[in-house]
Amino acid sequence: MKNIQKITRAMEMVSAARLRRAEQRIEELRPYAEGIRKMTRRAAEAAERIPNLPVLEEREQVKNVGLLLITSDRGLAGAFNSQINRAGNNRAREIEGEGTNVAWYASGRRGVSTLEFRGREVVGTYTGFTDRPSYADARNIAGDVTSAYVDGEIDRLEIIYNHYVSPMTQTVSHETLLPLQQADILGDEEEEAEHRDEESQHKRALWIYEPEPEEILARLVPDYVEISIYRALLESTASEHGARMTAMRNASENASDLIDDLTLEMNRQRQAEITQEIMEVVAGAEGLR
Repeated sequence: MKNIQKITRAMEMVSAARLRRAEQRIEELRPYAEGIRKMTRRAAEAAERIPNLPVLEEREQVKNVGLLLITSDRGLAGAFNSQINRAGNNRAREIEGEGTNVAWYASGRRGVSTLEFRGREVVGTYTGFTDRPSYADARNIAGDVTSAYVDGEIDRLEIIYNHYVSPMTQTVSHETLLPLQQADILGDEEEEAEHRDEESQHKRALWIYEPEPEEILARLVPDYVEISIYRALLESTASEHGARMTAMRNASENASDLIDDLTLEMNRQRQAEITQEIMEVVAGAEGLR
């Protein structure tokens, strides 16, 4: 038990060190990701028509929905992976209840193995980088899902991942990436309210676009998908390290309590054996008198 406690403490320290680096990466990316979101929103509002690009075509009938689950390659992180798998399966039941098919994409071995265990056919699997994802990994995933959308294999793309709040708190986030008309580029309700207030105050301040908004939008959309997936990967990585650090700390504390209980029980048993031996010696001595 003490050896296990040493392992859990070591894993907690490793996760804490990795968490600090992951927090720094996500803090550096968040402003850039929000900037891409706002630029895409403004370009979409300024464009008189959506550019005639396959990636921006909104399907009249949605027959296949792509679900991208962001999990980890390793376990021992509490409910980190299970809550993503649970949210994905719940969302799949809602989609299938509407008579629509689900195409599964999964990042991380835990998500892939769980889906395969449940008999789900995983169209795209991406593993081996969840500890430290790179932009190239996000571009690889974005390329596959975008190609699937352009080729008509999926009619909508949704992503489910853990949003990092703190080492103790990770919340499940669900976003729509494609098509752009349904994408969550407007942010949350507070951001939308802030945007409306800004618009009402400035009465649509003059923005000069060069080239035209339609062309800018056509260039921004692929970057928007890549950045959104990259942000989800970094959020998931920070959440994973935070969840594992918390889980290993709890495991170490539980091991300490268990060691104390077992040590007390061992001392009681040993004391009982010593007392029994003393009584036997005394009884033997009395018999020799």
